[in-house]
Amino acid sequence: MDSDTRTLLVAAAAHLLDLGGPAAVTLREVGRRAGVSHNAPYKHFKSKEDLLAAIASRELDRQSRAMGAAASRTGRPIEKLRRLMHGYIRWARAYPQRFELTFGTWTRDSQELGAAASRSRARLIDLAHAAQRAGELPPGNPERIAYLMLSLAHGAVDLALAGHLSAKGKGAADPEMLIDDLFALLGSKARRAGPSPP
Repeated sequence: MDSDTRTLLVAAAAHLLDLGGPAAVTLREVGRRAGVSHNAPYKHFKSKEDLLAAIASRELDRQSRAMGAAASRTGRPIEKLRRLMHGYIRWARAYPQRFELTFGTWTRDSQELGAAASRSRARLIDLAHAAQRAGELPPGNPERIAYLMLSLAHGAVDLALAGHLSAKGKGAADPEMLIDDLFALLGSKARRAGPSPP
């Protein structure tokens, strides 16, 4: 029951975040929205920062599960990665406040958030390494390849959300198009280099 209450509180907090950013998230309002006593949030979270970290952790865990599901499907590893990056872009555009919170600066350590970030990072690196072994991404450090993809997707979304990137305006591309361009370039380089050793 406690875990159900915590789940309700995090969901209510995420909704408030979507509506008005971090300033809209208060423990009292989260409790009211979740339909629990005004003291209930304080039993699960020491502070507002802990609650915000729980939202970010939930978002990272959702991304980790999506990566795990992609890895288990049949198909070319590079296509799995490309679809995942497109999904990341869709998520960031649909939930800009969650995107900004999750990848923003954190002034306090959170074990929950640190663990969720590590899981997400490891999954992405594993997928990049699988694409390298299949000869679909160039050889090299798979972590750097993974972060090249993530950095482009993240930066492109950030520019698009600020109005500095669009298919019919600045950059002559949307974030998905830039990801496709990156994968085409990496795929071409990989074909010239041949498959990576296991």
